[in-house]
Amino acid sequence: MRSGTAVGALVAEAVHAQSGADFLNKMNIALKEANETEYWLSLLKDTNYIEMNQYESIDKDCKELVALLVSIVKSMKNTLNK
Repeated sequence: MRSGTAVGALVAEAVHAQSGADFLNKMNIALKEANETEYWLSLLKDTNYIEMNQYESIDKDCKELVALLVSIVKSMKNTLNK
C-alpha cells in the first residue's frame, strides 16, 4: 500500500519541482516505488492474499505505470544532458 501510494505522491510533487534535476529525481524515486509495488503485488499473489484476476488487473496497470515512468526518466535524462 505504501509503495503504491508513494508513486502518485511523488509524481504530484514533481509537478512543482524546483528544477529539471529535481523533477528527474522525483520521477526516479517514483519509478523505484513502482518497481517495489510490482514485487509486493507478486508476493500477494504468490501467498494467495489476492485472487489471480485481481492480481492480473492491478499488475497490468502497474507495468504500464512503470513503462511510462521509464520513458519519462529516459526523456528527462536526455533533455538534461543536452
